[in-house]
Amino acid sequence: MWKKSLIALVVLSALIACNKTVFTGRKQLNLIPVSTMNQMSFTEYKSFLTQSKTLSTGSSVDLVKRVGNDIKAAVEVYYKAKGLEKELKNYAWEFNVVDDPNTVNAFCMPGGKVVVYTGILKVTQNEDALAVVMGHEIAHALANHGNERMSQGLVAQLGLTSLDLALAQKPAQTRELLLAAAGAGAQVGVLLPFSRKQESEADEIGLYLMAMAGYNPNEAVPFWQRMNSSGGSRPPEFLSTHPDPSRRSQRLKELVPKARAYGLKYPAKNSSKIK
Repeated sequence: MWKKSLIALVVLSALIACNKTVFTGRKQLNLIPVSTMNQMSFTEYKSFLTQSKTLSTGSSVDLVKRVGNDIKAAVEVYYKAKGLEKELKNYAWEFNVVDDPNTVNAFCMPGGKVVVYTGILKVTQNEDALAVVMGHEIAHALANHGNERMSQGLVAQLGLTSLDLALAQKPAQTRELLLAAAGAGAQVGVLLPFSRKQESEADEIGLYLMAMAGYNPNEAVPFWQRMNSSGGSRPPEFLSTHPDPSRRSQRLKELVPKARAYGLKYPAKNSSKIK
């Protein structure tokens, strides 16, 4: 038994060593093939949109699509500069708005499938703050956080290291893991401590993305402060796994100069914010 455990540990260590997050270079565990992850993600995303009050026209839709495409343009500039264009073939970007004024949330499923609820627009209040939200969510997709969280869940919760085995034996639980990994479902308790690390990483990458797209990174701190106060004594679900507010604000303030440097070095010239 110990030999099997040792082999598993060696295999997992090798996998961790081979996968690093974009921008930060943090080593991570990704057990699921990108093609498999995206196939599941795209199917669930399509199903979610058909079951939700998804808006097709209107000022909110125009705003979300504009900001989303601006950040997408920034991603393309950065990846081209780093010789990573091939990685972008794994993304099929889509930006949709769900009309739900009581839900203060947004998420991005693996492969670049973004949803913004109208409820969060009451908190963003301006285009730059929306870029904070969408940059953060897109950062999750770029850093493969969904794959990482689901991989952890397969091992920690289902006791499995094979997605095929999980789908065959526990399809309902596997689907829940996918939704939770994307931030679209119920939070999975065992994953919360590590997801805070991912949230901090998404904060950082998202700040770089919005700056490269021409948005003001100084809007990040006041937005998160509004988010923390918007739920009264109970913070919105969007913040359930996020870092301590004071630490987050301090960290974001420290990152603003670096974000501005990214904006100067990798400007997305076809962004609507950059003329």
